[in-house]
Amino acid sequence: MVDKRVENLAKLLVNYSIDVKKGQEIIISSPPDGAPLALQVYREVLNAGAHPLMMPSLDGAAEIFYKEASDEQLKFVSPYRKFLLKNVDGYVGISAAVNTREMSGVDPKKMGMVSGANAEISKIVGERSATGEFKWVGLIYPTQAQAQEASMSLTEYQDFVYSACLADKRDPIAEWKKVKKEQDKMVKVLNKIEKLHFIGEDTDLIMSVKGRLWENCCGEKNMPDGEVFTGPVENSVEGKIRFTFPGIYMGKEVEDIYLEFKKGKIVKATAEKGEELLKSLIAVDEGSKRLGEVAIGTNHGIKKFTNSILFDEKLGGTIHMAIGRGFPETKSKNESGVHWDMIKDMKKGGEIYGDAELIYKNGKWLK
Repeated sequence: MVDKRVENLAKLLVNYSIDVKKGQEIIISSPPDGAPLALQVYREVLNAGAHPLMMPSLDGAAEIFYKEASDEQLKFVSPYRKFLLKNVDGYVGISAAVNTREMSGVDPKKMGMVSGANAEISKIVGERSATGEFKWVGLIYPTQAQAQEASMSLTEYQDFVYSACLADKRDPIAEWKKVKKEQDKMVKVLNKIEKLHFIGEDTDLIMSVKGRLWENCCGEKNMPDGEVFTGPVENSVEGKIRFTFPGIYMGKEVEDIYLEFKKGKIVKATAEKGEELLKSLIAVDEGSKRLGEVAIGTNHGIKKFTNSILFDEKLGGTIHMAIGRGFPETKSKNESGVHWDMIKDMKKGGEIYGDAELIYKNGKWLK
């Protein structure tokens, strides 16, 4: 018997997150352990009168690829994949890891090579997503491996995931619409601000967001959600920032990330652990040397760090910034094969000033 929360989550993804319409073509991607949710999504897409295309993935394939592929193969971008992403109407990507550390032994330079090669794919998805022509959503189906990563039992982790997604509510769609309404108030204030100043531990960072648009993230691309974000003016970022949570990139941890910027460009980057990967990703292309996103996490229902960026970047009381690709809907012009989020806790002394006015303090929005 299928967990009622899984049924609720599938309905939420199809009827709200990507809002499937009759006749559309929708890709559903999932590894084997995500099958219970993938099959429910498949059913809901059919019920919506659309055409689902199931594209399962196999655990272990990525590790084999990165360890055995030649440079030519690492840089290859399939024309068939490109065609699909240019033409399908929607995508549901389900993560259900059996080994969250599968990529631990992979050469960071190879990861950077693949990220750079996929810049065109990222651009296609970004541009189609910005116009609403293509809708996508990514989420996690709870597994033992992910529960262990979060230091929880499987039952605890299932409760955590479904609660964060509001799939344990009677009407999850109505609940996410309430989130949207509340965050619209933040976006309204932020869209009037031209300059942001972030203060915190080893942090004094200034950037322009003049002419940029803030996005209200309320369950339409990530599930769970809970953030507002924009793209800073590319050459405007000045100062320093230390990210207090580990940065996770394809299962590899980078701890105690510290960045310094001049004229928008990273001029110094250090990490206590994983510094080689950090520097490899910054060096991928010109765009990866700059910030493509700045965001405020708003989901106070997520109470702890879980080593999963999908949840951790939404933590209420945090901010996150991403090196690399920006999102066209924010009017960001930064293009890159990389988009990597890094998170900072703001609950102890963190401040954000908007045009010299204090708008956020100790993890709480003040306006």
